[in-house]
Amino acid sequence: MTQCCINPSILSADFVNLEAELQKIRNADSVHVDVMDNHFVPNLTLGLPVVQRIQAVSPVPLDAHLMISDADRWAPGYADAGVASVTFHAEASIAPVKLARELRSRGSKAGMALRPATAVEPYLDMLPELDMLLIMTVEPGFGGQAFLDLTLPKIRRARAAIEGSGVNVAIQVDGGITEETIVRAAEAGANVFVAGSAVYGAADPADAIDRLRKAGSL
Repeated sequence: MTQCCINPSILSADFVNLEAELQKIRNADSVHVDVMDNHFVPNLTLGLPVVQRIQAVSPVPLDAHLMISDADRWAPGYADAGVASVTFHAEASIAPVKLARELRSRGSKAGMALRPATAVEPYLDMLPELDMLLIMTVEPGFGGQAFLDLTLPKIRRARAAIEGSGVNVAIQVDGGITEETIVRAAEAGANVFVAGSAVYGAADPADAIDRLRKAGSL
């Protein structure tokens, strides 16, 4: 496994003062940008023009999580914008292998996300095409939800498959990550952690990142 990475989600940040909010997390590994279209998920956040502006001012790389329909059409534009890592949902892609290859060809790392109820087994043969597998630990769409422990066995199966295949694929978890739940997720095999409320709800977001990184480093 690679080192523990903390990617704060700006879904919990002050959208009116995003540039200042980004400066608070300069010690993060990446900033997790939640793109929602009010179709794939019942929430609407921001799109490519805003992501391009975030890209221009962020002190850390961008980790874009596209919770949008028709990912095959829209995801490559985020790679073209210079986003370091672009994650699309398996449930929103008709040709996920082709899309992952296209993202990589345009200079981004390719990530694929699975909802809590989506089985990982049908996608294990895709692992060599991916840089990261995102296993949602809440239903995508809103921040502040409680961690779903029922996702832990899926994380373990994904980690076993990755180690068995010898590929270098990170496992990211997103949803309900706190200093307590990050330990369980790390023990199951995750190594990249998205945290929104636990970071931006803290008095000192940078200190919260450091505490999470310590808790998640096994």
